[in-house]
Amino acid sequence: MSEENTRARIPAPTDPRVPRTMDADRPIAFSVVVVQGPAAGARVALEREVVIGRDPRCELPIAAADVSRRHARIAADEEGHRIVDLGSTNGTWVNGRPVTSRRLEPGDRIELGSCVLRYLRQGEADAEDLAALADLARRDALTGLSNRRAFEENLAREVARARRSGTALAVVVLDIDHFKRVNDTHGHAAGDLVLAEVAARAQRALRAEDLLARTGGEELAALLPGATLAAAAEVAERIRRAVADTAIPVAATAIDVSVSLGCAALGAEERDGASLLARGDARLYDAKRAGRTRVVWAPPPSRPGMAESSGA
Repeated sequence: MSEENTRARIPAPTDPRVPRTMDADRPIAFSVVVVQGPAAGARVALEREVVIGRDPRCELPIAAADVSRRHARIAADEEGHRIVDLGSTNGTWVNGRPVTSRRLEPGDRIELGSCVLRYLRQGEADAEDLAALADLARRDALTGLSNRRAFEENLAREVARARRSGTALAVVVLDIDHFKRVNDTHGHAAGDLVLAEVAARAQRALRAEDLLARTGGEELAALLPGATLAAAAEVAERIRRAVADTAIPVAATAIDVSVSLGCAALGAEERDGASLLARGDARLYDAKRAGRTRVVWAPPPSRPGMAESSGA
């Protein structure tokens, strides 16, 4: 959708919120949480400049027709954070007033088209409540992992960051082999326990900065910032062994389970996370077709080469 086609909308005026007094003698952490709109529940820590807009390469992408491609940015200044409108179609509104540049105060309500965000200070009661709601909206109840929505939003941010900084980025996609057989033989309650344990074992194989999410029924995906294809393949092999080497105890029995995995690294010509994830997913199905319980990886699209595999 072109910038000219951004849907025009003027938000209704709202009463300004009185800012809270901030303590000067302790470290302060801030974030923005989307409370209304397609990205509702998204939360971004303001550790660096954050651009908000419809473009998936923005640090906070919001796929709304009345949000401009690069709508506004929030950046640190000498006293906190400032929001700056980037020439958007519908303008940037803070506490019901249009702004071009404005210093933010804790609790401020930010409106971009039909979307509403809150600027929050860590540790305040309502900030923690909103943060908990944001986390709940993006977490899978069974495994405790991030859900697909959260994964895709983080993937878009990491692709944009990798493009700016020239750093590596990779994904690992995994699926439990013959999971239907587990459910049919042992029951769905047992299947849930197996899925939760596979998720836990996969999580332990990752670094603190990696993100693991449940992206489908028995499918998980890991986002690995800074990882090359070779590093992603090593991570995938650790996950494969962690799952396959020890049966999963369920009630009075133990169930042998394996996983198939596909890896892909961000290519020089790749512009979005969807194509990166699709290549990882394609390698996963290559692993399935090759006999399961194995890892298959694909070179970035800008480099020649055939997919390679490893596994039992």
